[in-house]
Amino acid sequence: MTELQIGSLILVCTTLVLFSGIPIAFGLTVVSIAFLYVFDGPGSLSAVPRTFLDEISGFALLAVPMFVLLGSLIGSSRAGADIYEALHRWLARVPGGLVIANIGACGLFSALSGSSPATAAAIGKVGVPEMLKRGCPAGLATGAIAAGGTLGILIPPSVTMILYGVATETSIGRLFVAGVVPGVLLVVIFCVYAWAATAFAQRHVTQPQDHYTLKEKIRASGTVAPLFGIIALIIVALYGGYATPSEIAALAAMLAFLYVALVYRIVNRENLWPIFGNAVRESCMILLIIAASGLFSYMMSLLYVTQTMADMLVGWELNRWVMLLVVNVFLLVAGCFLPPVALILMTMPILQPVLEANGFDMIWFGVLMTINLEIGLITPPVGLNLYILRNVAPQVPLLTVLWGSVPFVLIMMGFMVLLCFVPGIALWLPNQMFGP
Repeated sequence: MTELQIGSLILVCTTLVLFSGIPIAFGLTVVSIAFLYVFDGPGSLSAVPRTFLDEISGFALLAVPMFVLLGSLIGSSRAGADIYEALHRWLARVPGGLVIANIGACGLFSALSGSSPATAAAIGKVGVPEMLKRGCPAGLATGAIAAGGTLGILIPPSVTMILYGVATETSIGRLFVAGVVPGVLLVVIFCVYAWAATAFAQRHVTQPQDHYTLKEKIRASGTVAPLFGIIALIIVALYGGYATPSEIAALAAMLAFLYVALVYRIVNRENLWPIFGNAVRESCMILLIIAASGLFSYMMSLLYVTQTMADMLVGWELNRWVMLLVVNVFLLVAGCFLPPVALILMTMPILQPVLEANGFDMIWFGVLMTINLEIGLITPPVGLNLYILRNVAPQVPLLTVLWGSVPFVLIMMGFMVLLCFVPGIALWLPNQMFGP
């Protein structure tokens, strides 16, 4: 068989295995071992343990369990509800302020948790019932939080960006900085759309407004002020070059632990055991996917599939923008079925040589790919945030949640186009801070 025929067979087998429902890490491992055994002989299996260990022994990966623990600590407390309440009190009299408060809460919570599903669940549990009670259209209420939750993998700290940096050997610090401006701009654009959509939907209806005194607003803000301090610490330490991402992750996780222990009194075993248990399970899942994806990439490279596919894509001699369009369409479709972590680790060994051959900056593409993968989180059939919103708001039909997310999907697609024409949106800040 030729390398392309082997690659096609790998694609078919991987798709069938993953659709069988087997965990991604185990599915990739099974496919990798089977193809190594059949096409390179039993002797090639001796590299399996070494490859597994090599993939998860990098120092940069120490940040993953620490940021996961940070997200687990914040997500287990009332932090999401308190962030939402503080923003709601300040924005209560703004048209569409309730929806804007939820989007802003998603942005802040995602900056702390780094997890899109955790953000959608934490903010949606409180925000959706409140928006529905005040007459907000159900599609807008659920769509805003589903889309706002996706910002968890764009606004730093982001586990997804850490893994992209490891996979492409690019600076994780630069990737974090590159995600700041696009993340903030997306929050702003989401808020503008929410304001316009709410104003249009309620143009003939007078809605009751909550009124809060300045003292009530300040009291609500005081509860979440330490969270802003943690965010500020991450920004100053990382962007000022005072610590590595792994060190910052450990410090942020410790501060988050002190915060939930002192503010929310989560100090006993019954409360702490689920928090650390969830963090361990999620960290192990991510690290297993990393190891399995590394083995999968090793198998593809050993059978010369990766090099052949990269040479084929370069050999097409497409216009660089047409090539970028093809790559993004592929990622968009694949992102509807695979989680961001697996997709990055499986595809970047093939795509990176092609992108670099066409002169694309890998930091810029990291931001573009992250937004692309965000769209996959709110598009069926495996739009994880859609199902999370359906669970926290069972009174809203899944179809309504889906249609409510469509405008935000279009906004993110339009933003990707803007990023192609104005790459400085992602590259200006890291170039200013670290040099070109």
